[in-house]
Amino acid sequence: MKNLCAAAAVLLLLVTTSCTSKTDPALTYPVAKKVEVVDEYFGIKVPDPYRWMEDLDSKDNADWVAAENKVTFDYLGRLAMRDRFKRRITELWDFPKVSVPAREGGRYFYRKNSGLQRQSVLYVQANLQAEPSVVLDPNTLSPDGSLSLSDWKASRDGKLVVYGVSEGGADWETLTRRPRRTWVSEGYPFPPFTARLERRGGYRIHRYVA
Repeated sequence: MKNLCAAAAVLLLLVTTSCTSKTDPALTYPVAKKVEVVDEYFGIKVPDPYRWMEDLDSKDNADWVAAENKVTFDYLGRLAMRDRFKRRITELWDFPKVSVPAREGGRYFYRKNSGLQRQSVLYVQANLQAEPSVVLDPNTLSPDGSLSLSDWKASRDGKLVVYGVSEGGADWETLTRRPRRTWVSEGYPFPPFTARLERRGGYRIHRYVA
């Protein structure tokens, strides 16, 4: 669904840019403040006036993003054909999507989206003719969809799945494991921003130190 919304937004902007009347009022963007921040590297001073934007939780940043969003959505809200394009793109995007399966331990792991689900569900099948079982439905991780399944790996014997969850599309992720006997998450959340290499019957964790 996130990809659908992004595609719709891009298409709307491209189409409406060429069709917008010359009488439309000019857009007035919020002014981003500048701060006196200068770093020195090997004797060279490098100004960084927008350093404050790196603090994603600050009130200044939240206010500036809200002002930017207001400009965007006020403009999009005035487009007469917006709903028509949205309906058509939704129709075109509403079809089942299945990833390439990964075969581990004789089992087949894959992700499938019924059409307009926010995120694809992770399934496993004992063989190609067997009924699929849900390993993880990332749509249940959070009511607002802010948590997403960023990555997953099955062990080579197919008895264990380690998966990563990220918040708000961030690169940082928290890893959790699910054993085949229940396909229910166990504890042991691993530190974020972690890569891993599975081995037969288990896993290894390689962590980037923040």
